[in-house]
Amino acid sequence: MRSIRILVVSLLALLFHGAAGARADVAVLLEEPYSYDGAFAGTGHAAVYLSNICADSPVALRRCLPGESGVVISRYHRIAGYDWIAVPLYPYLYAVKEPQDIPLFADVKLEAALRDHYRRENLEHLIPDGPDGETPTGDWYELIGSAYDRTLYAFQLPTTAGQDDAFIARYNSKTNRESYKFVTKNCADFVKDVVNFYYPHAVRRGLISELDISTPKHAAKTMVQYAKKHPELRMTAYVIPQVPGTIRRSRPVRGVLESVFKAKKYEVTLLALHPVVGGAFAAGYLLGGGPFNPSKNSLVFSPDGDLQAPLSSEDRKSYQKGLDEMTKANADTAPRREEATWHKLLDGAQLRLDAAGHPVLAVRSGNETVEVGITRGNVLNSEAPRSIVQDLLVARMREQLRSGHAPKTTDSQVRQDWKLLSAAFEDRAAAASGPQGSSLEIAGGGTN
Repeated sequence: MRSIRILVVSLLALLFHGAAGARADVAVLLEEPYSYDGAFAGTGHAAVYLSNICADSPVALRRCLPGESGVVISRYHRIAGYDWIAVPLYPYLYAVKEPQDIPLFADVKLEAALRDHYRRENLEHLIPDGPDGETPTGDWYELIGSAYDRTLYAFQLPTTAGQDDAFIARYNSKTNRESYKFVTKNCADFVKDVVNFYYPHAVRRGLISELDISTPKHAAKTMVQYAKKHPELRMTAYVIPQVPGTIRRSRPVRGVLESVFKAKKYEVTLLALHPVVGGAFAAGYLLGGGPFNPSKNSLVFSPDGDLQAPLSSEDRKSYQKGLDEMTKANADTAPRREEATWHKLLDGAQLRLDAAGHPVLAVRSGNETVEVGITRGNVLNSEAPRSIVQDLLVARMREQLRSGHAPKTTDSQVRQDWKLLSAAFEDRAAAASGPQGSSLEIAGGGTN
């Protein structure tokens, strides 16, 4: 019965996504914090995804042509003097133009190389090279490859063609000059203005819980509340997982008072120094609605744009067991740390394009330079030693199967990874049957 339930949920998700592909949508993108933001405030970032609007240029909008995937727009500061920038969906998430070019596993060097490659090809007129031709410094990197640094959550409502045309006309005619202010005109304020253009009063500031400051999490939370009051809109919620790799994982996103209420380093200090103030912060957080889990009941976005149910806990454990058995059975030397192998591989590697235009890494192997495929389409077809390919795929699989506060993958994605891994170990039987104990058999070696 459980297998039938999972199959039904996945089929419904596929059917809904097929229907959604024919319609237009506006989505709030709630992006988890990382680096200093993750360690201190933890409020993250907010952007808007419009599925039927595309970028005529980074500062001009148009209707999408057939086959295009829409645009992400957000408010930035210190980027060529503009208030908002429009970036196509896949470059915004992965720093590549097509889903087949998304790397299977990434580190900070590969992330930086992909970002700079996209900047030089598409944004150099806005973000030019440094004085000596080097990659420029600044906040421009936030425009490209967001899913390498963090997990994102999308909350999506339908729009009409007429609304989209009106939005394009308005934002193409408005003055687009830098107006960012941390408290009064931040990224969440921009999201609020865009969503409220389509659905007036859908996104609001948090008078109590956010101290009347717009925050990314509150923007998403109020949109979800609006959708619950209007169930006929049939809001779609989904997670865009952080790309597997050695880049530090992002942290749960928080609001203003939530950061104080949940972070012991702040709350304990307040309670010790001023119990009344500490209690007031806690009360404000609870009066503002309390906890909001952005991943609750969410589907998972896959690189091909599909939306599916998350991999279940039971199946995750089954695949983990199968992975352990596979690596143990194929170990011909002492156990390796795949992540360490990846770091060594990237040391001195250069990003290139193969004959088909897909990204590869040029690495030293003895006295020669060989190309290592890093995408699903070319990882098995490169000149790299088989051990390198095995380590890359095992490292990806281990990361995908780790538990976390948000879903990381779907059964369909793991099946595809398992086929690649099995082929890398030259174990065709495993590709056809999958790990023992999985509640869902892999019929005929299909990739779904």
